[in-house]
Amino acid sequence: MGILCISGAATALPPSPLLPAESPVPGGVAIVPLGNIDSAAQVTSQGVPVLVSTNEQGAVAVVGIPLQAQPGPASLTVRSAQGRRTVAYQILPKTYAEQRLKVAPRVVDLSPEDLARHRQEAARQQTVKAQFSQPVPYKLRFLQPTAGPRSNSFGKRRVFNGQPRAPHSGLDIPAPQGQAVIAPADGTVVDTGDYFFNGNTVWIDKGACRMSMMCHLSRIDVRVGDKVKAGQAIAAVGATGRVTGPHLHWSVLLNRAAVDPGLFLD
Repeated sequence: MGILCISGAATALPPSPLLPAESPVPGGVAIVPLGNIDSAAQVTSQGVPVLVSTNEQGAVAVVGIPLQAQPGPASLTVRSAQGRRTVAYQILPKTYAEQRLKVAPRVVDLSPEDLARHRQEAARQQTVKAQFSQPVPYKLRFLQPTAGPRSNSFGKRRVFNGQPRAPHSGLDIPAPQGQAVIAPADGTVVDTGDYFFNGNTVWIDKGACRMSMMCHLSRIDVRVGDKVKAGQAIAAVGATGRVTGPHLHWSVLLNRAAVDPGLFLD
């Protein structure tokens, strides 16, 4: 099976252990059959390139669905030498729970200085998210980046000190301060830094439209540009940024959409 990240009815492919689990809901992953397409074809979702996995039976698009997406009909655009066509799929509804947290008031009611910092950091992260590389990984499943129980925090509507905020876009793994954090897959470190909300953070571009962000770290052991291997120690669990205690926040982006990291774990 080959995988490429590139900017009619078809026969569905059998499940593959190389692909993430399918969950076509907001914050989930849709596996959309494409049939036989040219290797030079461009497949996009709302103008953003999506991952395409191919084998001898045809091709499927592996599409990250944004948390803010509305349930109902959706489509991909396929452009090739044969022309342009759309491929329809369905986004199913899902209701996420609510999570109420008490944190330091300064990380909820931001001062003008902290708000300016946050806006600068948000713009920087948008630039990081827009990066795409096109290696051909053998598998799309990941290693869990630190030992510990997998919380069900992804997608929860968050209320900090009584004030509603954006849904939680990652998986929290409670773990002791200083515990090793490893690379979930082979990739390249594309950003590190100390962010206002996320604390010490590492971004890894894992190719084929996939990225990981790991936050609240106590220590960072890699630099931008480093090539890392799956299982390599890259940082340590901490409690930096907006947190209630030591844990690892792990976000996975697929075609720039934050999706449930649990779908990529065995």
